[in-house]
Amino acid sequence: MSDSGNPPVLAVDGGGTRCRVAFDDGRQRHVVETGPANVSTDFEAAVAQVMAGLAELSKRLGQPVGDLVRHPAYLGLAGITGPEIADRLRAALPFARLRIEDDRPAAVRGALSVADGVIAHCGTGSFYAGQHGGAIQLAGGWGSVLGDEASAQWIARKALGLTLEAVDGRRALSALAQAFLDEMGGAAGIVRFAGQARPDAFGALAPQVTRAAEAGDALAVCVMQQGADEIARALPHVGWRPGLRLCLTGGIGPHFAPFLPETMSAGLAAPEAEPMAGALSLARQLAGEFADERG
Repeated sequence: MSDSGNPPVLAVDGGGTRCRVAFDDGRQRHVVETGPANVSTDFEAAVAQVMAGLAELSKRLGQPVGDLVRHPAYLGLAGITGPEIADRLRAALPFARLRIEDDRPAAVRGALSVADGVIAHCGTGSFYAGQHGGAIQLAGGWGSVLGDEASAQWIARKALGLTLEAVDGRRALSALAQAFLDEMGGAAGIVRFAGQARPDAFGALAPQVTRAAEAGDALAVCVMQQGADEIARALPHVGWRPGLRLCLTGGIGPHFAPFLPETMSAGLAAPEAEPMAGALSLARQLAGEFADERG
C-alpha cells in the first residue's frame, strides 16, 4: 500500500562515478547503488547499471521487475545530450511511464528545492545552473573532452599536466607532483595513464589534489584556484548576482569554497538535499502529471 498522496515512483540518478536507483511509495524508500552510468561514454554499460539497480530493488521489495517498472519513473543520467539518445535509452529500458533528462535538473531540484539560487555541481563531470522563479538556466556539462571544468577528472588532468611541467623544470616540484611521479612510474607512466584512463579513473585521483591543497601544496593550490576561477567565470551566465544563494555540490564542489571570490563565498549555503532526492521529487511531479491526464 502507498500513501494516497504519494503514489509509488521510481527514480534513477546516474553519473560518471555511480548510478543510484530508488523506489518510494510515500511510506518507505529503498535506494540501491551500482556503477558508472554515462550514456554518452558507454551506452550499454549505463543500461546495464540501471537494470542491475532494478534487479536489486526487485529482490529487496519482493516484487518482480515487471511490476516495478509499471510505476512512473524519472531518469536523470549523465550523457543525455538530446532527444536521439534519450529515445534510444527509452527503447532499451522496460519502464512503462518514463521521463528522461540529463543529470542536471535532479541536482538542481535536490540542492535548491523550488527556491531561487545557483549551483556549481562538480563531480566526475561538472555543470552550472541557476533557478529563478522556477525557471532553470544551465551551462557546462559538455563532457571530459570539451568541458567539465572544475570537475574531479578536470582537477586530476590539470594536476598531472602541471606535474609534467615540473619534470620539465618549468615549475617547482611539489610534494604532490613527486607523489604522482612515484605512484605512476615517472613521467612516462603519467603519459601512459592519461592515454588510456576514463573520466572516472582520472576523478579517483582528485582527493589527492584536494588533500594536498588543504596542506598548502603549491601545485595543488594552483589547480584548485584555477577550478574556482572557472566556477566564478561561469556562474554569472546562469544568473548569479551578489547575495544570491550558492550551493557547491558533487563530491569535489565544496572543496572550492576557500578559493572563490568573497562576493560569491558570502552567499554559500548547504544544499537542501542530494540529487537522488531531487530525482524522486521530479518523479512525484511526473506521477502527478500522469494522474492529471487520466483525470
